[in-house]
Amino acid sequence: MEFKDYYQVLGVARDANADDIKKAYRRLARKYHPDVSKEPDAAARMAEVNEANAVLGDVERRAAYDNLGRGRSAGENFTPPPDWDAGYEFSGRGFDAADLGDFSDFFAQMFGARAAHGGRGRPRGGAFDGGGQAHHAKIVLDLEDAMRGATRQISLRSPRLDAAGHVELVERTLEVRIPAGVRPGQMIRLAGQGGAGQGGAPAGDLFLEVQLRPHARFSVEGANLIAELPLAPWEAALGAVVPVTMPDGSTLQVRVPAGAQSGRTLSVRGRGLPGRQPGDLELALRVILPSAHDPRARQHYEAMARELPDFDARKVAAAAAERGE
Repeated sequence: MEFKDYYQVLGVARDANADDIKKAYRRLARKYHPDVSKEPDAAARMAEVNEANAVLGDVERRAAYDNLGRGRSAGENFTPPPDWDAGYEFSGRGFDAADLGDFSDFFAQMFGARAAHGGRGRPRGGAFDGGGQAHHAKIVLDLEDAMRGATRQISLRSPRLDAAGHVELVERTLEVRIPAGVRPGQMIRLAGQGGAGQGGAPAGDLFLEVQLRPHARFSVEGANLIAELPLAPWEAALGAVVPVTMPDGSTLQVRVPAGAQSGRTLSVRGRGLPGRQPGDLELALRVILPSAHDPRARQHYEAMARELPDFDARKVAAAAAERGE
């Protein structure tokens, strides 16, 4: 995907204020609007201008775009990094599928995820608050906090226009209780922490969408925890009970059946993320061979080679594949 330089499309400087953006858009709209323009590519140019204005003419989207696009040039290969928008507080405005269809893939990649939160006061999974506008933000948590639950201070940055019409970021810090077993994509609702109400109406709610930081040993799929379980050859061949250190620091004793092979998965029911319906722990077995550079191990390998001359690993693997194992 190519990076789009919306400032270049509108013909304004990156430090242009809100009035500059409005004037540039109106000027180009008069030039390229298909109803009045005689330019051969008027429709395509007008679509580009509308998309650029949808970003730069909105203080929140402009702040996000400026943060992500700093130092980038039009046309260069571009993929938004994961969780690039974490820590930004946005109002409930969004785009439905029909709106996104009018814009480029670049726009959809950057702002399409926010469309899932819906329109005014109705973020995904949340009820209409009836007062001030609902706000939402993405937060990134450690897996340990998602397992145990915790209370953390979360800093959020909210874009707004200063007196000169330039975008500035206002930061606030909230104390947030993280419930044990929170899943990626789940919302934490903070009542009354969204947009201010008008005329005595209550403030809106703030919805925090949870994402998890990559963990060194575990990944998360829904409520399930996925990890690799290294085994010594004798543990796999003879069976064993081996310890697995969980993200919350606890130790789980897992029984490995005799004859276990690398690539097999062991499922431990209910030992994933906690909750009303706890997830499972999925362990991919991996047999680790002692190095033959160790004289003791080498002696055992040589003895096995002598005493098991009829063992053919390729045939065993092929037979297992035929059985669907």
